[in-house]
Amino acid sequence: MKVHVGADATAEEAGAIAEALAEHFGVDIEVYAGAEAGDGDPAASASPPEPEYPLDDDLGPTDREASLREEIRDILEGGPEKYRQRLPDQGKLFVRDRLDLWFGEDGDGGPGDADREGAAAGVKFEDGKFANFDSWHPNSPDVDEYDESDRVPADGLITGAAEFEGRDLHFMANDFTVKAGSMAGRGVEKFLRMQQRALKNGKPVLYLMDSSGGRIDQQTGFFANREGIGKYYYNHSMLSGRVPQICVLYGPCIAGAAYTPVFADFTVMVEGMSAMAIASPRMVKMVTGEEIDMQELGGPDVHAKYSGSADLVAEDEQHARDLVAELVTYLPDKAGEKPPKSDPKPPTYSPDGIDELIPEAPNRPYDVHDLIERVADAESVFELKSAYGPEIVTAFARIDGRPVGVVANQPTERSGAIFPDAAEKAAEFIWTCDAYEIPLLYLCDTPGFMAGSQVEKDAILEKGKKFIYATSSATVPKQTVVVRKAYGAGIYAMGGPAYEPESVIGLPSGEIGIMGPEAAINAVYANKLNDIDDEEERAAKEAELREEYRRDIDVHRMASEVVIDEIVPPSSLRDELVARFDFYADIEKDVPDKKHGTVL
Repeated sequence: MKVHVGADATAEEAGAIAEALAEHFGVDIEVYAGAEAGDGDPAASASPPEPEYPLDDDLGPTDREASLREEIRDILEGGPEKYRQRLPDQGKLFVRDRLDLWFGEDGDGGPGDADREGAAAGVKFEDGKFANFDSWHPNSPDVDEYDESDRVPADGLITGAAEFEGRDLHFMANDFTVKAGSMAGRGVEKFLRMQQRALKNGKPVLYLMDSSGGRIDQQTGFFANREGIGKYYYNHSMLSGRVPQICVLYGPCIAGAAYTPVFADFTVMVEGMSAMAIASPRMVKMVTGEEIDMQELGGPDVHAKYSGSADLVAEDEQHARDLVAELVTYLPDKAGEKPPKSDPKPPTYSPDGIDELIPEAPNRPYDVHDLIERVADAESVFELKSAYGPEIVTAFARIDGRPVGVVANQPTERSGAIFPDAAEKAAEFIWTCDAYEIPLLYLCDTPGFMAGSQVEKDAILEKGKKFIYATSSATVPKQTVVVRKAYGAGIYAMGGPAYEPESVIGLPSGEIGIMGPEAAINAVYANKLNDIDDEEERAAKEAELREEYRRDIDVHRMASEVVIDEIVPPSSLRDELVARFDFYADIEKDVPDKKHGTVL
């Protein structure tokens, strides 16, 4: 562990600090004075003291232990050397180096026990290193002649427990040097045990996936068995909403392997490396005749923009870790616990600019990110699925240090109308926030659900239903802001008054109505207007009718009739949200006593 102290520290002081920390944490300590940690030579260093035992004798490790340690070192080398040598050309790390990136000291994995062979500092323990040992290792009585090509150490899958960003979690990681990370009997058993233990102790699960799927030539015994690979997805389902499940993809995950990322609460893909699909390009060609490469079939672009299966796309392995490190700061360890609060920060931009940001004309665009950045704490906005259903922004943020889930219509994208993909994205995000006790903030500025033959084919009613259902069923604290237009069923999905938010507050630019003035006048008065022959007279009458209609849907009328709770000066919006989220932080809400709803 590296520690940075002030430049004025003497060598004696640096040495005392090093010795104290080494004794406390039980790891090697390097103390740097007057420079960034890691630059130049340390001012002092210390190792943890040898333990003192009440009684000592002459007993110690024998050749038996030495042999075991040698076997462990061999297992940690992974699969055949030729496959390990190919990893740099594929742009990926060897799995043991990947664990060091995630859980080692340089990755801020935590102190842990760095003395064990090959263990990253934050890895607390590993299960099943010796899985399938007897099938390949020369020390096995079942192996007559060692062949490196038969190496399957740990059966190609690593499971264990680690400390990540100060929090305990379960992890699994495929070893791509072992038969392309494929899954077989012993590895499957390890995976299932890890999941089942997570169900019992309620700690999050991190999946570091790099698997080509099931080992076809060994499928007997693990594919369709009660405790086989199919149980993965049963356990994923049981874990869903119980503990956060986060999956990072490092390679092409095909068939059964592709279901783990889509079952996870959050999925991170890596550019130029990750892919997932129900079948490989070769199988696709056999079945359909289509010729397509893996990236076109199921790369990050496909799943970030079109399927919505990827929540985040990372530039490389380090960036993937950084994204997950930020993501977990918004999440509790398990359902029923509150997400962790942080020290409050003022917004990046002053709330005083909110009123000028929002155009008076309902159809003029503005970027809702600019609004979010004026109410959320600085550097706290963490958007998910930004390229999928962009008409709605779904993001975690903090307001006065409190994590919230933001659901905001985006007027720069098709005027903020709700399309099927956007509805589905919002529903899933709301559902996840509710599972993990993350309060919800709705920023409503939408003309409503989109109409037309194509969106009907794309299931606007079905996906809109899910959006409304998620908002209806969420029992976390909810605050709704009518920013500007709130037309049609859009106000229902966006946490309107009928959906029992803790508050509905409006800005002076707000309007709530069945539809906008232009559409309403055309629907109600089309014949009457068409009877006016004079164009100027007809235009004047239309403007008059629109103004009358607009007065009926204006936010002042809604406040006068107590449809909404309050109209707030835009520059006070952040302070209002801080007060309301704080006041209702512990509110208790229930859904009717039933097994479950029928909306999926």
